[in-house]
Amino acid sequence: MTVALPIDFDDPQPPPQRIVDPYHPDADADTFDLYGYLSQFDPRLLQDSTGRRILTRLDPMLFALLYLRKHLRDRRTGEVTFADAHFTWGREALQWIRPQTEPRAHRHAYVAPRACGKTTWWFLILPMWAAAHNHARFAAAFADSGTQAELHLATFKRELSDNELLRRDFPALCEPARRHNGKTINDSQQMLYTRSGFAFAERGIDSTSLGLKVDEVRPDLLIFDDMEPDESNYSEYQMGKRLSTVQDAILPLNEFARVVVSGTVTMPGSLVHQLVRAGQGEDPEPWIVEERFTIHHTLPIVVRPDGTERSVWPAKWTMEFLNSIRHTRSYKKNFANDPMGLGGEYWVETDFIYGPLPGVTFRVLSVDPAIKTKKRSDFTGLAIVGYAPKRPDPARTGIDPLTGRPHLIPSKCVVEFAEEVKLTGKLLRQHILRILVRHPGIQAVMVEQNQGGEHWRDILHDLPCKLILVDAGKEPKEVRAANAVNYYQTRRVQHAQKLVRLEEQQVAFPRAPHDDMVDAVVAPVIRLLADRKGGRVAVVRPT
Repeated sequence: MTVALPIDFDDPQPPPQRIVDPYHPDADADTFDLYGYLSQFDPRLLQDSTGRRILTRLDPMLFALLYLRKHLRDRRTGEVTFADAHFTWGREALQWIRPQTEPRAHRHAYVAPRACGKTTWWFLILPMWAAAHNHARFAAAFADSGTQAELHLATFKRELSDNELLRRDFPALCEPARRHNGKTINDSQQMLYTRSGFAFAERGIDSTSLGLKVDEVRPDLLIFDDMEPDESNYSEYQMGKRLSTVQDAILPLNEFARVVVSGTVTMPGSLVHQLVRAGQGEDPEPWIVEERFTIHHTLPIVVRPDGTERSVWPAKWTMEFLNSIRHTRSYKKNFANDPMGLGGEYWVETDFIYGPLPGVTFRVLSVDPAIKTKKRSDFTGLAIVGYAPKRPDPARTGIDPLTGRPHLIPSKCVVEFAEEVKLTGKLLRQHILRILVRHPGIQAVMVEQNQGGEHWRDILHDLPCKLILVDAGKEPKEVRAANAVNYYQTRRVQHAQKLVRLEEQQVAFPRAPHDDMVDAVVAPVIRLLADRKGGRVAVVRPT
């Protein structure tokens, strides 16, 4: 059988590029020379079954080019192309060759632009290579839904049954395991068991997985691909339940297993978004540290050392195309994995303006207390909001014909700080005191609560400023948020600087896993900017 290669060795060699080793740390779509890489192999070995098995055993990239090349082709041009991430993934998969001697030693999360080939590489190419060469004996893959997982396994099975070259070189992998009576073993929409001894199970992430094993063998390769649904079908409770499933039911299947998490961000605060934040240098969530995940975040545009930019996958997304969409929400959400690209039901990204607010006469530290239930404990939201009253407009002299008074700049608010913490009682008081020391211009601490006023007087005693206790009222938080959005859109609220976490919550409201910072901002904004004919707030002066 003659094997067609991705290039024609009889063609004149193009100018050599810098890197011919796809596993070199600097290999990427901009520097890799496919011709130079393939020209290193003796063509006679590539045309021989034994030669192909030997050459691909330690080379998943060559395995992909020889056996699964149709999955690497550009559908428009028919050419084989790569993205930067593909080299990273191939390099990381080489670690599967070595026996795992330390628990939780090889757990990686890969976040990349949508349609970057994550499913093709992690559900098909790399597991197929590992299975063919016995680098993995039992792979278990998990997707958001059982149907989605079954489709991935169907693609894997289709290659085993229809791929002529694969069947020639790895016949035991391509044939199902059978019992003495000739019936196949564990062959179903969710399970594959081959004559070579390789098993592949695919499950929806919420299905029963505890105790998953074949004979006495537990999975040595665990793969999670797009394990979270769209934000419209996702809630904080579901996210917590999903994380619990991953930590308590799936990862314990084998502490020594290689673990891969690949995906894109579906909503602010989601599990994949938490991975992105940690990859960007923010303090990681406890579960990321506990489970020892290493994070790889691929951005759509790469800045070269000389400051110029290039596409992470130039054959698919030219810089001209990326530049034409990089200002859009779709780019931020689907390419950069930035949830600010989500279309907000209340706030949208253009509602935020930045800069200091002149004429501030009053600053308040707003506290939105945590709510404890049997199922969960919320964060406490805190925000510093400054207020500037109406003042004459220096740009407009004379009298306003509508009011008969001088032209005025309307009262405005500026949000200078926002955060969320899991603190209550004495620890919360100590934290508030530290904020007051760092921001000496704060004149009051405002706590919005429906009951328990005496409780808060006891907790926040002896503050160096006023304590203001306000009734949250019976108005739904969505109504109050809509009022606040109106102030944002009429440019009466601005942020002193970009407040990433707060703005992510605002854009995702009311579907965000948490909205404590939103509440902490909304409460003072609607009170400071509303018609003063409303009810008065209760003020407790320091004793």
